[in-house]
Amino acid sequence: MTTSDRPDADRPAQEHRETPLRRDAERNRERIIDAARSAFASDGIEISMASVARAAGVGIATLFRRFPTREDLIDAVFADTMHGYVEAVETALADPDPWHGFTGYVETVSAMQAADRGFAELLTMTFPTATLMETERHRAYTGFLTLVERAKTTGRLREDFVSQDLVLLLMANAGVIAATRTAAPDSWRRLIGYLLQAFAAPPTAPLPPAPDPEDLARAMLGLNCASRGQEPPANGVQTVAHPAK
Repeated sequence: MTTSDRPDADRPAQEHRETPLRRDAERNRERIIDAARSAFASDGIEISMASVARAAGVGIATLFRRFPTREDLIDAVFADTMHGYVEAVETALADPDPWHGFTGYVETVSAMQAADRGFAELLTMTFPTATLMETERHRAYTGFLTLVERAKTTGRLREDFVSQDLVLLLMANAGVIAATRTAAPDSWRRLIGYLLQAFAAPPTAPLPPAPDPEDLARAMLGLNCASRGQEPPANGVQTVAHPAK
């Protein structure tokens, strides 16, 4: 059998042709992620996919080949940020003072929201099909539950604080950040300062009832759908792991 008869005789030539194609595809993917990260941070995650494609210098078809859905793109863009979100909980849990860990965590996450409009919105929504992101969100949430219980054992966190209160805080903070970003960008610090004082024990008065966890999860899913002009699926809340009872 001659060299030309071997099935793999032309493999080097094929690899020479295919490798540049793979490299080009990877460059396109990175350009899309970089463009989306910048666009989400400045304009929010509701920005159109066409705008992201233009900013990346690729065609819309190329974008959708790399990221078939908005959730796929969100998953990729916020992978590192969501990892930082988990690390913030882990840092708080490692604090020898549970109350300081609790307040430090709230301040850290609020600052992360202020630094990135897209992330501010992301934490107030849920994306059931963005599996990597929702997995990290669940990890952070589980750690936060432990953080809350530890802070309560010190007597510094009011006993009627519940996990839904963090979701409400993040929603309120996202609204303040969006409204004051240009004219008064540090206004969120005042809000968080007030809320942390309200969370502290002893309470000055009883709180109104917390929202039902499933209703709040439905609201988070609804915010995501509303930003895209869609109706939330009837059973969407069943796939939401955060918040939980």
